Amino acid sequence: MTSIFKGGIVLAGVLLLSVTGTAQAGMEPVVKANVPFAFVVNGHNMPAGKYRIERDDRSPSLLLIRGDQKSNHAAAFVLSIRDGGRDPSGSTPVLTFKHVENTYQLTSVWDSQDEGFDVVAR
Repeated sequence: MTSIFKGGIVLAGVLLLSVTGTAQAGMEPVVKANVPFAFVVNGHNMPAGKYRIERDDRSPSLLLIRGDQKSNHAAAFVLSIRDGGRDPSGSTPVLTFKHVENTYQLTSVWDSQDEGFDVVAR
């Protein structure tokens, strides 16, 4: 009985530490976008709507894509790699998509003329 109780306390402590660590990690806004069509990112179906794309300040290759309105609760974490090219729309932040069969797939996120990240496909 006491070993079960101690195990529960240890598990609760681990959960508290993981929540605290997540709360301290800051997500830096990269792009806000209004996507007029449904799309897929790494197997996650995302409805048309407004989105915020944020980058973890401790792990810049990790992007959080989430709905930016009350009716859109879609969210996905994706890995990305820095793109060595230039923003396809000049200096305006932009999301780029690839049309595959009947869907659009998110391929990259550009927050400035020289700063872009390609989504790593799983």
